Amino acid sequence: VLLAAAVCTKAGKAIVSRQFVEMTRTRIEGLLAAFPKLMNTGKQHTFVETESVRYVYQPMEKLYMVLITTKNSNILEDLETLRLFSRVIPEYCRALEENEISEHCFDLIFAFDEIVALGYRENVNLAQIRTFTEMDSHEEKVFRAVRETQEREAKAEMRRKAKELQQARRDAERQGKKAPGFGGFGSSAVSGGTTAAMITETIIETEKPKVAPAPARPSGPSKALKLGAKGKEVDNFVDKLKSEGEDIMTSVGKRSTEAAKVLAPPVNMESVHMKIEEKISLTCGRDGGLQNMELHGMIMLHISDEKFARIRLHVENEDKRGVQLQTHPNVDKKLFTAESQIGLKNPEKSFPINSDVGVLKWRLQTTEESFIPLTINCWPSESGNSCDVNIEYELQEESLELNDVMITIPLPSGVGAPVIGEIDGEYRHDSRRNLLEWCLPVIDAKNKSGSLEFSIAGQPSDFFPVQVSFVSKKNYCNIQVTKVTQVDGNSPVRFSTETTFLVDKYEIL
Repeated sequence: VLLAAAVCTKAGKAIVSRQFVEMTRTRIEGLLAAFPKLMNTGKQHTFVETESVRYVYQPMEKLYMVLITTKNSNILEDLETLRLFSRVIPEYCRALEENEISEHCFDLIFAFDEIVALGYRENVNLAQIRTFTEMDSHEEKVFRAVRETQEREAKAEMRRKAKELQQARRDAERQGKKAPGFGGFGSSAVSGGTTAAMITETIIETEKPKVAPAPARPSGPSKALKLGAKGKEVDNFVDKLKSEGEDIMTSVGKRSTEAAKVLAPPVNMESVHMKIEEKISLTCGRDGGLQNMELHGMIMLHISDEKFARIRLHVENEDKRGVQLQTHPNVDKKLFTAESQIGLKNPEKSFPINSDVGVLKWRLQTTEESFIPLTINCWPSESGNSCDVNIEYELQEESLELNDVMITIPLPSGVGAPVIGEIDGEYRHDSRRNLLEWCLPVIDAKNKSGSLEFSIAGQPSDFFPVQVSFVSKKNYCNIQVTKVTQVDGNSPVRFSTETTFLVDKYEIL
């Protein structure tokens, strides 16, 4: 019985492995890690036996193609199977290198499955494997050809409908030329154009079933040429919409409404919206001590309604850590210092409309350990040939709620997967990048501490630097906008706030 087929490095690191019987990942990685140590360099044999399994292998430049079988397996048949495996790999990989094998790993696994099923060799050759993995289907080709033909016909029909629509719009605009203020340039031309668009919309909706042929173009000013230029732009716009899968609207008004829906802000976003964002950059030593912590924060103001452009923001600063505040140059600093209000130096001026404006920013830089929001303690200790690693976290700033926390621990390469002891939360082992990712959905006052224990071969220095990432909807410095009022009359204004606390860099070196 064939237990597994694998491509590994000369150090025993598995690049791609396919198990044909029930076998754990730890078991196969352990077998492959032991394989290089069992080989005798002086002998010409291409198989090695242990008490439980037999390795049948073939060198491929810097790699090995290895079959792991039971000791009772027919070795002559296994050698024939090994030769077929070795011929399959160059079919999918241009070079016998680790990166190339990793890139085409799934193609190789599918090919391996065609050679062996449930541990037994299938009666196939290389040409049959290629045919089976390509999965060429005549029915699929016919279906694709029919679908492409239907798509071309649909596109042609859309263009024809668009031209009919454009022709109807031209006819309607010609009939609406008698509207007052249509001729000339400037404001009268704009108002006339608006009237014409309204008349166009009405005529298209009422008279579309009986579209008359276009009358002869009248002599005189070249207004018809202008309409023709607009028509080309509309045709291009319609074609773009079609290519993106959009339906053609029967009027200008409806199309603009659809565009407004796509570009509409979130439902909970008020006319006055504030975005409070903080980013932290922190470096700690593995033996304790904060080397540097720097935090930058900013309040961004977005106003979408012109009638709320002349306002003042009432800021509440409950921070006691010595944060340095700085207002925008156009903001009245005296007003902010005396009353904690953000307003323009000239009260008659307005804030910009429909753009994000930074009105207040702050900075905190410290080496005080008590300011660390989340402490990470990593204790690797050697135990024979392996290392026992204990990691614990503790939330020092209990007012915070950290979401999507990921603590990333580097691992030594070529030693397989770590053996996990106790863990709070979940973990992922990234064998390609040699990382262990400890994932915690929420850390807050109710879940302020936790630990992870695992063991793996390596040295204590192999498990640093530890990196941390998280997001939070509560800011660290506790600076908030509590009220927004208008400059005239001091009446309150409804507003919405979006708060984010992000990690720029968070390392334990």
